[in-house]
Amino acid sequence: MLKGFKNFLMQGDLIVVAVGLVVALAFSTLIKAFTDSIITPLINSIAGGGTTGKGLGWTVNGQRIDVGAFIGAFIYFIIFMAVIYFLIVVPYRAYMQRRGKTVFGDPPPTKQCPSCQLNDLPVAATRCPHCTTELGRTA
Repeated sequence: MLKGFKNFLMQGDLIVVAVGLVVALAFSTLIKAFTDSIITPLINSIAGGGTTGKGLGWTVNGQRIDVGAFIGAFIYFIIFMAVIYFLIVVPYRAYMQRRGKTVFGDPPPTKQCPSCQLNDLPVAATRCPHCTTELGRTA
């Protein structure tokens, strides 16, 4: 039972999706901080009224533009992404390389079709799938 669970967790697609989800959640926190600390006060200042605060930033028509909160969220985002990279991506990449698979790596080399200029053809392709031009070994 534990071996099956380990195999489920170590599937390549699951780890890639999980890392993508974590990056999206961290980026959404950054966007929320930007809108809450900068955009919303600017919009509220146009309408007038509001509150004042302390910290790095300025007040426009009584609305606090809190640049310090946004900078803090940005630093959090950078640190969070570094932790995800060094604690999940790097060990998983090393584990998959030992198993003979490449993940989170460079894409395979490609070549370009001389007729239609499609440039994502595999190097071993002998015919362009788009225009059916016969391709030589070097294109």
